[in-house]
Amino acid sequence: MDLQLTGKRAIVTGASRGIGLAVADQLAAEGAHVALVARGAEALADAAVRVRRHGTPVLACPADTTDDAAVRAMVAQVAGTFGGIDVLVNAAARPASSAPVPALADLADDALRIEVETKVLGYLRCARAVAPHMAAAGWGRIVNVSGLNARVSGSLVGSVRNVAVAAMTKNLADELGPAGITVTVVHPGTTVTERTPSMLADRAARDGVPVAEVARRLAAATSIGRLVTAEEVADVVTFLASPRSAAISGDAIAVGGGTRGAIHY
Repeated sequence: MDLQLTGKRAIVTGASRGIGLAVADQLAAEGAHVALVARGAEALADAAVRVRRHGTPVLACPADTTDDAAVRAMVAQVAGTFGGIDVLVNAAARPASSAPVPALADLADDALRIEVETKVLGYLRCARAVAPHMAAAGWGRIVNVSGLNARVSGSLVGSVRNVAVAAMTKNLADELGPAGITVTVVHPGTTVTERTPSMLADRAARDGVPVAEVARRLAAATSIGRLVTAEEVADVVTFLASPRSAAISGDAIAVGGGTRGAIHY
């Protein structure tokens, strides 16, 4: 299937590693012009080298999405360089922690405040900045990377930030849809990235079990019996970023290999 992404102009935040980098790489492989955004300039430059192997235009744009002025400047730079913006993939967020979840009495305000500032407001700032460019062209795709903590309890901070992203997605979809812009959210579960070995080691040390046992438990919790990779999440995101996904907007797509037992309809 031709995803019709050749020449589309995309911004991917959180693109220096993990799911964000995998998405940027896949969009470039489909022929899109891609702007990689992250805070760390050095890691971003390394990521851009990887993505440029596909031969499409790639722009590395260091920016902090917690700073609205920085976001607006980044979007202006991308629009000026590429001549417009067609796709935004929001993936700039703090990685989920493998540390024990604090009890209510020990939960500090800042634990939630920083997540809302980074993931919820960061995504909103980027969407707000790109929407006029998409509306002027009469077409656009915004994909928000959230997480399956939106559907389970156990991490108050993780659930609140991810539910908030899903709620924001639906509101933006309804507002921007008449301008030809679709907005969707994907919920990855535990995903294999460059952080996975250290995450498994931390959990093994915390639980007093071998690393292999931690990996087995995580895999057994999925319907497919294994963890999904960042590249497999990127496959779904890339489809949602394409013209082929026109029938989907405002909805949440789980990309965690299936949650055993739960029924979502």
